[in-house]
Amino acid sequence: MNKIITCIDGSVYTDDVCKAGIWAAKKLNKSMLFLHAIEKQNAAVIDDLSGIIGFGATTSLLSEMATLDEQRSKLALQIGKEMLEHASVFASQQGCKSIESKQRHSGIVEAICDLEDAARLIVIGRSGKTHEQNFKAIGSHIEQVIRHVHTPILIANRHFSEPNNFMLAYDGRETADKMVKQIIAGGLLHHLTCHLVTVENGKHDLLEKFKRTEALLIESGFEVKSSILEGNIFSSLMAYKTKNKIAMLVMGAFSHSKIAHAFLGSNTLKMIENTLLPLVILR
Repeated sequence: MNKIITCIDGSVYTDDVCKAGIWAAKKLNKSMLFLHAIEKQNAAVIDDLSGIIGFGATTSLLSEMATLDEQRSKLALQIGKEMLEHASVFASQQGCKSIESKQRHSGIVEAICDLEDAARLIVIGRSGKTHEQNFKAIGSHIEQVIRHVHTPILIANRHFSEPNNFMLAYDGRETADKMVKQIIAGGLLHHLTCHLVTVENGKHDLLEKFKRTEALLIESGFEVKSSILEGNIFSSLMAYKTKNKIAMLVMGAFSHSKIAHAFLGSNTLKMIENTLLPLVILR
C-alpha cells in the first residue's frame, strides 16, 4: 500500500487528475503509478457482420474493417503511451521522485481492482471522455469504483488546486467514527482546516459524539471549525459548503449493496453528483 494510483484517460480532467495525484503523492511521500486503461473493443462485431455477405458485402470489405480495427487499437496504444510519458515528465518536474506507469487492455474498474493491493490512494476524474463536456456528470465508472474497492479514493475536479480546508459531515454512526480515525491516521488531510459539521437527526447521543469527535481531532493536531446544522441533510451541507468556501469534501462510501448505504444514504451520491469540488471517499 505505497502507491498513488492516478488514472488518466485523455479527457479534459487528465491534467487535473495528474495535479491531484502529484499533490497526494508529495503529501504522503508515496510513489506514483499512472494508469491508463484501454477499453476492450467488442471483438464479436466483425464476426457478426459476416452474415451480411449474402446481401452484397464482400469478404474484402470485412477484411478492411478488421484492418481498420487493428489500426485503431495500435493508435490507442500509442496515444496511451504518450499520455503516460507526458504525465510522468510533468510529475517529475513537480518534484515527484518515484514514478511508474502502466497501460492495461481492460476497463478502468477492472484495472484498478487488479492493482488495488499496491494502492495507498486512487485518484480519478469525476467523468471520462464520454461525459467530458458535462462537468456535473459523473462517469459510470465512479460509482463502480467506489462500490468495488476498499482503498481511499480522491475524485479530482476541474481546475484542481491544493486545498487549504475540507468539510467532514459527521452523523454519529460507527462508520463515521471509523472515517475520523482514517483521517487522523492517514496523513493526506493533515495541516488542512477541518470543517466538522453535523445535521440534527434526532439521535439522542449525536451531540455528545460530535463533541468527542471535535476534541479528538483537535487533540490530533487539526484546526477544527465545528457547526451543528438543522434541516434537510443534503441542502444544509450544500449551503454550508458554499457559505464557508469549502475546498474539499470528505465522505464515507456507500456499501456494496445498491440499496443499503453506509454513511449518509442517498445523500452521499447526491453530494458526489452535485458538487464540483474534489472529494475524498473513505470506507
